[in-house]
Amino acid sequence: MTADTVRSGSRRHTLPVGDLLLESGETLPGVRMAYETWGRLNEARDNAVLVLHALTGDSHVEGPAGPDSPTPGWWPGLIGPGRVLDTDRYFVVAPNVLGGCRGTTGPSSPGPDGRPWGSLFPRVTVRDQVRAEALLADRLGIHAFAAVVGGSMGGMRVLEWAVTFPGRVRRCLPIATSAVASADQIGWATPQLFAIRQDPGYHGGDYYPGPGPRTGLQVARQIAHATYRTADELDDRFGTEPQKGEDPLAGGRFAVQSYLEHHGQKLARRFDANSYVALTESMNTHDIGRDRGGVESALRRITADLTVVVVDSDRLFTPAEGERIAASPACRGLVTVSSRFGHDGFLIETDQVFAAIGDALEDRPVRGRIPVAAEEGHLPPTSEYRAEVRPAVPFSTPGRPVLNGTGLW
Repeated sequence: MTADTVRSGSRRHTLPVGDLLLESGETLPGVRMAYETWGRLNEARDNAVLVLHALTGDSHVEGPAGPDSPTPGWWPGLIGPGRVLDTDRYFVVAPNVLGGCRGTTGPSSPGPDGRPWGSLFPRVTVRDQVRAEALLADRLGIHAFAAVVGGSMGGMRVLEWAVTFPGRVRRCLPIATSAVASADQIGWATPQLFAIRQDPGYHGGDYYPGPGPRTGLQVARQIAHATYRTADELDDRFGTEPQKGEDPLAGGRFAVQSYLEHHGQKLARRFDANSYVALTESMNTHDIGRDRGGVESALRRITADLTVVVVDSDRLFTPAEGERIAASPACRGLVTVSSRFGHDGFLIETDQVFAAIGDALEDRPVRGRIPVAAEEGHLPPTSEYRAEVRPAVPFSTPGRPVLNGTGLW
């Protein structure tokens, strides 16, 4: 492709990228990558920014819902003229992840025999997903990205990009993520996978063209969503209030039950259960240090300017996990976003997150901002929170204390 042909489009694009040799040694044939773009690739081909989505996200970072996008953009306000990812300056690429269900090859895609892969879809890792994205970049004529940005599962891929392809990433921003899956993360994923696989509609993963294990997927999402928020936020928002018109003492629901059920139903209407299983398992096996001498050794491979962003109330991807990433010699700073929303803070606290992205793109010093103190034990409004920044802790300083989740040493 020429620079003139690589432009923004109003709809999702799809490109064949060829066969992919997986980390397992198996070959996944005929991989196709779906993606969205904004802006235009310049003649020097040095203005591309890669944005990577989380577990149940997709390439639709920005814009309204439409024929190819069942939901509005998940980071509204980030991309466009005059915004942080200014489309007058940057060519923004957002791919759908390998193993997903929004156009990129996954379990619901046609296999070699023309039928959906289903249970025969091979296990893929975060490293495999990044190699597929690199093949897409090759097809688009992008040798190096000005920045690679993403949160949660997207942040895992950001790190894997920086470690696997150090010469192709100039800046990287892993947000609310980890360098290796924790036992706690795998533990919370376990009942989610169990719920899907035990649903009678699962049929071992070969349920197409049927509806599949929708109840199991709903339960999985309920479990996951509870880990994405904080106990304080749920208690402040719902407490033990009953759902309107219902009485828990008479078999009715609590308001928080209705809230979680709603999120489960929403996901089951738009997402494939096999993809949920495949992507969750890829997150469970995430480890940038695998076959590289461990996490610390892998972090030393990063040559991109690294800015790490954590959410202070995140109980799934804890600030301590971000601090471990920030120990990389390439780290220019650790940004702590203050939020009452937990892991979902990386999607909700856009003022703070976008400011961190903007600072990194402009090579500005990482800004330190102190969170407003809570009064009388109550959480202040979201708009009063500000991100706090501390310098990264180098590997060469053993024993030095690191930030905990409260922003204190």
